[in-house]
Amino acid sequence: MSIPKEPRQLMINLMYLVLMALLALNVSAEIINAFFQIDKGIAKSNQIIDDSNEYVNLTLEKNAEQDLSRYKPLVEAAKEVRSISSEFTTYFSERREELVDETGKGYYPDDDPKHPGQPKSYKDKDVTTRVLVNGYEKDGQQIDPKGPEIKTKVEETRERILEIVRGLEGTEGTNITEETIAELEKSISLEISDEYESSDKTWSDFTFRKMPLAAVFPIFRKFQNDMKSTEAAVLNYLASQIGATSFKVDNFIPIASAEKSYVIAGEPYSADITIGASSKSVYENMDIRVNGQNLRAQDGVAKYTASSSTPGLKSYNVAITLTNPTTGERETYEKKFEYEVGRRSVTVAADKMNVFYIGVDNPISISAAGTSSNQLRVSGRGGGIKISGSGTSRNVTVSQPGEAVVTVSGGDLKATNFDFRVKRIPDPTPQLGRSKGGSMGNGEFKAQSGVLAILDGFDFDARCTIQGYNLVRVPKRQDAVNSNNAGARYNAKSQRLVAAAKPGDIYYYENIKAKCPGDRAGRPLGTMVFNIK
Repeated sequence: MSIPKEPRQLMINLMYLVLMALLALNVSAEIINAFFQIDKGIAKSNQIIDDSNEYVNLTLEKNAEQDLSRYKPLVEAAKEVRSISSEFTTYFSERREELVDETGKGYYPDDDPKHPGQPKSYKDKDVTTRVLVNGYEKDGQQIDPKGPEIKTKVEETRERILEIVRGLEGTEGTNITEETIAELEKSISLEISDEYESSDKTWSDFTFRKMPLAAVFPIFRKFQNDMKSTEAAVLNYLASQIGATSFKVDNFIPIASAEKSYVIAGEPYSADITIGASSKSVYENMDIRVNGQNLRAQDGVAKYTASSSTPGLKSYNVAITLTNPTTGERETYEKKFEYEVGRRSVTVAADKMNVFYIGVDNPISISAAGTSSNQLRVSGRGGGIKISGSGTSRNVTVSQPGEAVVTVSGGDLKATNFDFRVKRIPDPTPQLGRSKGGSMGNGEFKAQSGVLAILDGFDFDARCTIQGYNLVRVPKRQDAVNSNNAGARYNAKSQRLVAAAKPGDIYYYENIKAKCPGDRAGRPLGTMVFNIK
């Protein structure tokens, strides 16, 4: 893979590497949301490159007018390259919309406080795997996966661009040779690396399988950025062939290429400072200052380093003074840049409720910003707690009511405690069919086979069992008859009592007891009364 020379492209590639590193972790929704920030950042960079390409193309056309018969092939080649770049950018925009359309959920409104303008299914990994890796069926037709098509699109577009340039070799009045074309090819960032392809994993599988939609967006934006950077490299190459000594620029943009746009407190913030839309002649007698302090520059690039002892949004002002090669005058260009400093932090949340319950599995999720999930150490004490699992998803079991503490540490993260209450499973509700008591039809009453113990609104996979109860029948104007019933289902005597039910009879289910997971003994559930009608 070629290494781009332009600082802006280096920054984009570094953001892409950060994206892939984040995907290697089981990250939280907050981290996934950061992918959209990366996407926005690349989109802004694309706009800057577009503006620069427009300027270079206009300069190319204007300078070609001095000898149009000689340089017209360069102008036509530039138009063709720009057309290919526009079509390529549209293609990836359509792939983004195709993914969102397949989710069937669309976007959040632009004024949404949490996810402005973002796709609602930003965590969806199935849609990216179906559309880009496996293929899918739609309207009775089998749709081929788009991943191989994307790979072919990138490879063929790169070759089309190079073929356009190769066709200009030997053009009169230019220095377009096999050697200069080879140098240009090294600077073209639009390519597909086959470094990770193997006999059992294709490029599409490695790049898109199980990727959340939020992560695929900046990957597509990165391909668009590669295309625009390639367009810029070719346009500048073509422009340099038209009287290289007479080609000058008159617009300069300060650029900061940061290793990270978000750093953890205690880590240094580092950025490369340079000027955009420039040439080597500009670097002579160029001064770079950050917040008024002069920086040493080499080949037009200076490194700026700042501490990050306190969290929050930070900013710095860049001022670059140079001699404008067009006017010959000394001019200063200024711009403000920002970055954010955060602290390492960790949270532990019970996935289902705010307490741990005895007798069932209690899943928890751990989110630790700035610390790899492989480095996390999780332990507990109190409540007979036991913790199993690995990474950011763990399971907790407890055996004693009271309090429990979960402790998380690892990497540079200080040990942090999280307190939880430990409780028994709540009392179930005794029911006869769907009824908890009151009037019941004679036929419906006789159709029941016993008493149920129902856990209403309990968000766990738990079941309580009836241990026993005393069934009493009070016939109208007759003495009461009772049956001591063990278990939930009616015994023989209870069945006879139920079978004898007549309108006007009253049935009492007394001393109902049930046992739930984690219970050492049965718990009383009270009494149910039914009037037979």
